Amino acid sequence: MSRADMQKDPDEVAGMFDATAKRYDLLNSLLSGGNDKLWRIHMQRAVRPQPGERILDVAAGTGASAAPMAKAGALVTALDISQGMLEVGRERHPDIEFVHGSATELPFDGDTFDAVTISFGLRNVQQPRAALSEFHRVLKPGGRLLVCEFSQPPVSVVRRGYDLYLRTVLPGMARLASSNPEAYRYLVESIESWPDQQALSQWIRTAGFTRVAHRNLTLGVVALHRGRKPTEQTAAMRIAKHANDAPQPASEPQPGPEEQGA
Repeated sequence: MSRADMQKDPDEVAGMFDATAKRYDLLNSLLSGGNDKLWRIHMQRAVRPQPGERILDVAAGTGASAAPMAKAGALVTALDISQGMLEVGRERHPDIEFVHGSATELPFDGDTFDAVTISFGLRNVQQPRAALSEFHRVLKPGGRLLVCEFSQPPVSVVRRGYDLYLRTVLPGMARLASSNPEAYRYLVESIESWPDQQALSQWIRTAGFTRVAHRNLTLGVVALHRGRKPTEQTAAMRIAKHANDAPQPASEPQPGPEEQGA
């Protein structure tokens, strides 16, 4: 299997990444013009990993995003569906715990992690909204979610230029540099079919997160989304606010003198 299709069958996606694992990071740098490193720096700053924190990096691949968090002293668990990616990751980063698993069925107890991160992986999940619900489940109350993903440039001229790059330049570069250029055709299709910033933000809210916001990177080619799992106190305040904001039933009219039998 050289590539997955837009049905994103988990076995096909895993097989596609197995086949590209050894040169995956190198090709990412080449095809992004080196911007992948800049995007990961922004992600690292947004996560703000602290020593001793438990962080789950989903769709971690070879550990390119997990390694800086571990270096900062966080206890990072790197999860991926591709065994090939995990093998390369374990060779490069033996100090990080790599776990095989699915984003939609995380093999962890609830309220376990201080942060959940996913970089350029949510787009490859067959049921991304189910994955967001799983991220919410395994986060501790007050825990933070960071999603870095390709997005839709809001400025039309940038969007047209980006579309031209995706349809012409990137496939040509992939044919020259990759042993599996079909996998990069999937990359283009998955980016083009992915929702915009506002839609993904709404998915994150629907999964139960609060303080949802996003920041565009590289003119909106990529967006960095964030959210928080509410604490019990925050959840109680939200319930009370909704109750106060709800329309109050009209009071019953008081009977007039005739109705009182006067």
